[in-house]
Amino acid sequence: MAPPSHRRPGYSRKAQYSLFAAYVIAIAGAIFAALILLISVADPRGFAVLRSGAAELTAPIARFFDSARRSVVDVTHNMEGYFDAASKNAALNKRVKAQAAKLVEAQAIKLENQRLKALLDLSSDELIERVAVGRLISSTSSNSRRIATLSVGRNQGVLPDQPVRGPEGLIGRIIESGPNTARVLLLSDPDNVIPVLRLPDGLPALASGSGDGTIAIRPVDLGVNPFKKGNIIVTSGNGGLYPPNIPFARIIQKTPDGALAAPLANPWASTYVVVMKPYQEEAKAALSAAETPQTDKGGE
Repeated sequence: MAPPSHRRPGYSRKAQYSLFAAYVIAIAGAIFAALILLISVADPRGFAVLRSGAAELTAPIARFFDSARRSVVDVTHNMEGYFDAASKNAALNKRVKAQAAKLVEAQAIKLENQRLKALLDLSSDELIERVAVGRLISSTSSNSRRIATLSVGRNQGVLPDQPVRGPEGLIGRIIESGPNTARVLLLSDPDNVIPVLRLPDGLPALASGSGDGTIAIRPVDLGVNPFKKGNIIVTSGNGGLYPPNIPFARIIQKTPDGALAAPLANPWASTYVVVMKPYQEEAKAALSAAETPQTDKGGE
């Protein structure tokens, strides 16, 4: 049999006192509510005074709970703001990186435009003698030779023994040409010997590559060595291959028999280079004849 839902307190004094207190509180609450109701009906002004007093008494508690509620709301908003700021910060960092990449690209385009403009600013005589415009796309791996590959060849009119120059100055000369590529003997190659002049007095000298990126400058008159650091060297036009007055090199160190110079035109910093016709066509023929091995008549 199931036990009854409401048990009597029995002989437990604690249970009896608890039940008695509950009844007393309930009856007192009912009497107080009835009294308040009667006052509100019989004396509205007095009820308003009681209501104001109750509001004053409960105001500190209400303020405490309101402050607690606002604190919880503020913490929630701060957390939301933190996570929102973190996501916005990540987006801004991503945007900054993208803008930085675009800035580098814009600077590279600006530099390339400056070099193209420098090529276009060459004198009209040089433009008339221009054969083709191309890029230096590779170089030899040997330390003793300084040879580069050009992106244009015979199909564009490029032939051996044609000078090659960049916006800053002379690069070298063509030594071999294929259908769409050509090989360029750079100024720093030991086999490249070029007649030059010193500015502004026109002191004649011979320049030859040192094989290490520098150029050896030796005066024609071996009894004097007037070179100084910072002197500018240009082509003289002697020999007929290279046009005169093309910027060539700058003296960086004086030596016992001359000086060492650095090319003014860095081949790998020159985005575009110009292939030119020889200064004198006779020089090209003479150079080709000099490079052709002579037949040993005694062996015929």
